[in-house]
Amino acid sequence: MDIKQLKYFRSIVLAGTISGAAKQLFMTQPSLSQQLHLLESELEVKLIDRGNRKITLTEAGQLLNIRAGQILELLNTTAAEVRELHNGYTGTLSIGTITSFGVAILPGVIREFHAKYPNIKFQLLEDTTPKILDLLNSGLIELGITRSAFNEELYHAVELPADPMVIAMSKEWLSGQQSQYITIDELRGRPLLLHRSNEAMIIDYCHKMGFQPDIVCKGDDVRTLIVLANEGIGLAIVPKSVLGLVPSNNISYREILDEPLKIRKSVIWMKNRYLSTAAKHFINTLLLDLM
Repeated sequence: MDIKQLKYFRSIVLAGTISGAAKQLFMTQPSLSQQLHLLESELEVKLIDRGNRKITLTEAGQLLNIRAGQILELLNTTAAEVRELHNGYTGTLSIGTITSFGVAILPGVIREFHAKYPNIKFQLLEDTTPKILDLLNSGLIELGITRSAFNEELYHAVELPADPMVIAMSKEWLSGQQSQYITIDELRGRPLLLHRSNEAMIIDYCHKMGFQPDIVCKGDDVRTLIVLANEGIGLAIVPKSVLGLVPSNNISYREILDEPLKIRKSVIWMKNRYLSTAAKHFINTLLLDLM
């Protein structure tokens, strides 16, 4: 049994059919079937039950699939480490981030990082914290920038500065108010625009303050919420870090004084998994930029 046979076997499992795997591998179906037969003969076990549509793994096949995945991941990681040592700071850094951080802060950090390490490319994925954790677990990203809610037994983490919440509102809602600050209690009866990721935190706190918030719109992009606020639809509750993201002379911002309404974020990575030199340098750049 060799690496090539394991790659063939994993391709069949991932494709779900021998014909599909053969196309991906640029092989003929009979050739790939022969390789599978040779592997089964060498191991003296049946690995796959061949159906009309999709293959089904036997118990032995399930075990080999797990072990083959581990072996191939270790092989890829080892190759990456050797190449990095030989070539220096090159390669691709894959990062997952919550949306507000991705649109407001990350571009500036990447600009500074790229100036220092121009040969490193990026792959960015924006999603919710649970989705980012799934991407980390599957190895599709190396670093995640998430809300500070995760299993500390699985991830290394560096906490980032807390991001206060602010109210973005059109000038028609100011009512002569000149203060740069506002409290959540002052939002009683006012139409609110919320980002879905902050919805539970805000609603829970409003309930603790003794009122039910009037939510007229929930969205997944802070920029859209600010645009709606600019149109006078309501008051958008967004992270302070997005100030200036949507230029407008009609928008005014007020920081919420209530301490619980702050977004706490961390940069995290998997424990017991190789962290590239590029990722380490990126974490340092990020912390220097924010701290």
